[in-house]
This record gives sequence, C-alpha cells and structure tokens, in this order.
Amino acid sequence: MQLNYKVLGEGKPLIIMHGIFGLMDNWMGLSKVLSQNYKVYLLDLRNHGRSPHSDEFDYEAMSQDLRKFMEEHAIENPHIIGHSMGGKVAMYFAGRFQPELFDKMVIVDIAPKYYPVHHRSILDALQSIDLQSLQSRTQADEVLAHSIPEMDVRQFLLKNLYRKDEGGFGWRFNLNILNQEIENVGEGLPEHFYSERPFLFIRGGLSHYIKDGDMDLILKHFPNAHLETVAGAGHWVHAEKPEELLTLVQDFIR
Repeated sequence: MQLNYKVLGEGKPLIIMHGIFGLMDNWMGLSKVLSQNYKVYLLDLRNHGRSPHSDEFDYEAMSQDLRKFMEEHAIENPHIIGHSMGGKVAMYFAGRFQPELFDKMVIVDIAPKYYPVHHRSILDALQSIDLQSLQSRTQADEVLAHSIPEMDVRQFLLKNLYRKDEGGFGWRFNLNILNQEIENVGEGLPEHFYSERPFLFIRGGLSHYIKDGDMDLILKHFPNAHLETVAGAGHWVHAEKPEELLTLVQDFIR
C-alpha cells in the first residue's frame, strides 16, 4: 500500500491523518503553519484521496500502512495527529506497536470506544448520485441537499468528486468499500492496547464524540493523556476553530 502524501517544511517529523470521507487537503491550512517548525507529512489513508483502493479496510490494515510508510520514509520518533477515523488509526498504531515509534500524539474528537454506525445517511446520499449521468458539481450538490441540509457537510464531501481523464465523474474515496465495511470504522480499541506516551485529546464543545464519561476509558488505554475542549466547535474542530486547535497542538508538542 503506497499511500499518497505531501511533505511541507523541515524539522522534527509530524504526521497528520484525516477522518472518514476526508483527504489530506482538509489539513493543508494548519499544516502550512506547522511546517514553519516541523516536517509535516500529510497522508491520504487507504481508500481515500489519491491513495490506492483496497478491499481490506480496518484499523489493523491502516495502522500497518502507517508503520510501513514510516519505514519507507525513514521517519523516526514523529509527533502524530489524527482526526476522527485518523485518530482511531493513531490510537491503534500506538497500542499495536512499540512505544518508541512515536513521540507525542494528538487525537482530535474521537475516543477509543465503540461507535454505532452513524454515517448511513451520508452513504445513502452519496450512492443516490448517478455518476454516469452527472453533468456538474452543482447537480451533485442538489442531489445531496435532499438528504444533507448542511452546506458545509456537502462541500466537505464534494471535495472528493473529480472529473476523470476519460470523461465523467468519480469519487476519490472508495465508496463501495466504505459502504460495505462501515462497521469497522466504529470499532473500539482492543482492551489490551496500551501506551504510556503523552497524549492530547481535543474535542469540540458542540460535538458528542467525546463525552465526559469517556475519560475513564481514555486513561485506561493512555494513562498519560489529558483532554481539552474547544468551545463553539463541532466534530470538524480543525475547520471550525483552526486557531484554537493550532494553539493547543503547538503548546503540547513544543
């Protein structure tokens, strides 16, 4: 699995992983600032962005992708940032492999617990778009609007729509596999996974992904973790409150 990636800046390595339906460009704005002091690696996870599509889609596979990427690029002791699904990949990686493989880890708006499937409406809306007859991005937005009233969510999803060289439209993400394997995305961290490395969990104050009661489970897996809340932010903290998130990240990894 040769993951697609971009590198910005020089210095201590820092790896960033996006969430489901996302791609590395979602973090480009923050990465440009972080790259003033760090060598930032932005990844497209498998079945997302311009990385290869695969029938295998679970946290074991994605954590192995991360380890192999680090080996191939001789990345030692990086800081790691993961949002949502990318945060689960990071946690799985931390519990699965040797602790000396990374320095500090930032997990954005996701806990190590099991989440029931809650993307079905988005998947159904995406599958309702007939790519064969689609004429424009505007038309795709109109179809999605029947099921997804939030314009910012539609714009986020439509960043993955592209014109193919041979004509017509396609999705950057592997929609069929995401639909088939969506249960895997909600999987909780294995009970025995554990890391004493420093962890910062950041949640949006308007988000329901990390609740106060989740801190006991977080500390069970990561005893050297603490939680910060960004007021006024939902699940996409990095898009809604980038300056506040950036301050928390920089203060932690400094």
